[in-house]
Amino acid sequence: MIFEILAIGLIVSAVLALFLEEVVYSVAALAGTFLFTSIIYVINGAYFAAIFTFAVGVGTLAVLFLSGEMLGEKPTKKASPIRTGGLIGAGVLLSLPAIFLSVSTQTTILADVTFGDALWNLRGVDVLLQALVILTVALGIAIVLFERRKKK
Repeated sequence: MIFEILAIGLIVSAVLALFLEEVVYSVAALAGTFLFTSIIYVINGAYFAAIFTFAVGVGTLAVLFLSGEMLGEKPTKKASPIRTGGLIGAGVLLSLPAIFLSVSTQTTILADVTFGDALWNLRGVDVLLQALVILTVALGIAIVLFERRKKK
């Protein structure tokens, strides 16, 4: 039951992060996405992946928040509660397969490899490449901010 609740929270926060118009609210929803992902990793025993995801998420959120506030346009009208409710409803609708399809908590890939071992030990290159992508995004935002500051 806890996995279904976490899956709903993860999908709803991801939908809100994508479609909210206010930058601050979108970044806050992305924080929820990182938090739910880290909790799912902890429950499955992938502690290092959870710490890595949480640490990278905090750094990414800081960069996105600062760049969003400096570069983002301020919305002229207030977001309607109906649209926000519709986005939450769409997220819940997208998470229905996670509610009705049961996934066992003890997932093993091979006979003696647990989820945490498979995620961290067998996919180290994948995690490293994700960190490289996030670093590239942070550097790109820093360059844009530097150029904008230089023009003033």
